Amino acid sequence: MQGIVFAGITPHPPILLPEIGRGEEEKIADTGRSMYDFSRRLKDSGADVVVVISPHGSVFSDGVAINGCMRLVGDLNQFRAPQVNFEFENDTELVEEIIRQAARFNITAVEIDEELAKEYGVKSNLDHGVMVPVYFLEQSEIHLPMVSVSMSVLPFEELYAFGVVLRRAAEALGRKVAVVASADLSHRLTKDAPAGYSPDGRVFDTWLVEQIKKMDVRAVVHTDQGLAERAGECGLRSIIMMLGALDGLTVDAEVLSYEGTFGVGYMVAVLQPGEYTEKRELLEDMLAERSGELRQRRQEESLFVRLARETLETYVHSGEKYKPPVPLPEELIEQAGVFVSLKKHGQLRGCIGTTGPTTANIAEEIITNAINAGTHDPRFNPVRSDELEDITYSVDVLKEPEPIDTADKLDVKKYGVIVRSGRRSGLLLPNLDGVDTVGEQVAIARQKAGIEPEEPVEMERFEVVRYY
Repeated sequence: MQGIVFAGITPHPPILLPEIGRGEEEKIADTGRSMYDFSRRLKDSGADVVVVISPHGSVFSDGVAINGCMRLVGDLNQFRAPQVNFEFENDTELVEEIIRQAARFNITAVEIDEELAKEYGVKSNLDHGVMVPVYFLEQSEIHLPMVSVSMSVLPFEELYAFGVVLRRAAEALGRKVAVVASADLSHRLTKDAPAGYSPDGRVFDTWLVEQIKKMDVRAVVHTDQGLAERAGECGLRSIIMMLGALDGLTVDAEVLSYEGTFGVGYMVAVLQPGEYTEKRELLEDMLAERSGELRQRRQEESLFVRLARETLETYVHSGEKYKPPVPLPEELIEQAGVFVSLKKHGQLRGCIGTTGPTTANIAEEIITNAINAGTHDPRFNPVRSDELEDITYSVDVLKEPEPIDTADKLDVKKYGVIVRSGRRSGLLLPNLDGVDTVGEQVAIARQKAGIEPEEPVEMERFEVVRYY
């Protein structure tokens, strides 16, 4: 059998290694034992190369980074264990074939060698997301060539497609490949968790572990991204990329263990591939479903959003400012502050707005801010024409702000907040994904304004009408 002969999910907590845990690793002993079991099964698969997908490498928003160095090296010096170091042969032929196959799927895959790493300002050494899993492989006397792939923030369907790319590359070269998704789950399971506590942490972990047991691939690819963000997960994308490598194959899935002792979810799972069956080929349907959802959204968009979308599309294609309809619809005649937000594949792509009216009417306000959100948000490069099809829009029309004397009068779902200190001011809209408390809302608004946490501020709250 050639192609994908083994797949699985491992966590990557450095504390799991005795050289770093110094006894604390005993608190997650089930995870340690499962990692050795995982390694034994990988060895028994007959794999001749290991592909590790890590969330802690060079993460790109529009492509996948693959380590292209001739030798893959790294150590755990940052965790006070410089004696734990690694050096592997890189299967550069497989790297090149992955990049060729990715091009056929219109997925950008970039080979990061030492020179390109310097140019991008990233590291070419192995990260701990790779080194922790391979520590157990080495301890189990598994010394195979390796390919180190970084997670990407491409849309989930494209991450899944990249997994298909991995399998096709392996089959093209006659490789027997083991694919390892390095993936911690929620970082918010307990009050003292690294990312703080959220009840959604346990909800997310319980749900994801169950989907892996059932091999409900569609459910994983269609994970509620808001839930994943609130859970503070670290590895969902790695898992989706790995699952894509199994597209079209029957799979015997077994979760070896799950623990959340340190407030972080650690799952070890083995997904043993079997025979090909057309019923398990999901990629084409997933891509068609995504295109259909975008078309449906366009058909149902509000008057406000249609104006924002057509404005940006006109400007990107021609450089010309969109002219509003004459006469203006009644809803667009009034004056108000407006924010236009752009998202691409669920990720923010631009957001610019005004806290009060600066033009003759809401239509002009939307037109101005749609162009600015797409081309002048300093956090992002200007939107390109080839991105427009994947961008979704929302428009917030602001009501008149009112002063408040205490944050107790805020509600993150109902009210946005404006904080002021002298000439500095920062604004945050209400009901944003990942902003769950008033404290977070005010802190982000302060940060946007460059106001330190201890500085006194004046605050205002405001309501919005949000259009999709």
